[in-house]
Amino acid sequence: MPDIDSIQIQFSAQSQWILQCILGLIIFGIALDVKVDQFKEVLKKPLPFFLGLFFQFVLFPALTFILLWIACCVYPTAIRPSLALGMILVAACPGGNMSNFFTHLANGNTALSISMSTVSTLAAVIMTPLNFSLWGYLLPCTQDMVTELSISFLDIFITILTILVFPLGLGMLLNLKRPKLADRLKKPFKQFSIAAFVLLIGIALSANFDLFLQYIALTAILVFIQNAMAIGIGFWGSRFSGLSNKDARTIAIEVGIQNSGLGLLLFFQYLNMYGGVGIVTAWWGIWHMIAGLTVSLYWQKK
Repeated sequence: MPDIDSIQIQFSAQSQWILQCILGLIIFGIALDVKVDQFKEVLKKPLPFFLGLFFQFVLFPALTFILLWIACCVYPTAIRPSLALGMILVAACPGGNMSNFFTHLANGNTALSISMSTVSTLAAVIMTPLNFSLWGYLLPCTQDMVTELSISFLDIFITILTILVFPLGLGMLLNLKRPKLADRLKKPFKQFSIAAFVLLIGIALSANFDLFLQYIALTAILVFIQNAMAIGIGFWGSRFSGLSNKDARTIAIEVGIQNSGLGLLLFFQYLNMYGGVGIVTAWWGIWHMIAGLTVSLYWQKK
């Protein structure tokens, strides 16, 4: 079995372009749901909003680093560096496109969810490259990888600005200027988002399915632990901070549902020499859908 740190995932330039278009359209569809009144409502009680963003961009990446530091330093053979770097990349991404749907299903605070998704997408322009570079460099087993990468903070900044922020801005502008048209487009774009996300993951795995199967067992364990930690941080961190059960559910879903589509795109553009990064990110895209649906239905019944 080839070394996961040195294998290269095959992905054509045409497939990368399709991936970018899909991700841009998904973000555009999310923006059609964003209304100024939702922000006003959330800012009347700002603690859940700012606490959720803190969990998303500070606590979750930091605890991922601590988990990986223990694995890499105490048990150096337990986890390969490229798998660790993939987990850092996922932790650095903003909330995922399905979090609003899962929040509604779980009887959470939908206005809070949409507000957090929107702001975390905007904040990702700075926070994603910052978290990835910082924690990747500080972790001993991934430090050499991050140092050798021929990418800069600015490279990732421009990529995220192009594929996330511009579509988000266009969708919000359409909602502001043509609200009736935005309302008509919301439902088909939501349906498109689900199908497109599945297609997005399928594209990533189709050309590399044999490699994926070879490493799925270890990858599944790591992703399960990291995702459970993310959901736990969101829910119990919120409850211990005095937030309502409804807000805690919302923040748990926002932190636990990551934009793995963005992670995959960054992988294929900048990191495809480290196969483990792509395998972790692709499996995250599958697993967080399963985990998100499971906890949402559980909370719905409660």
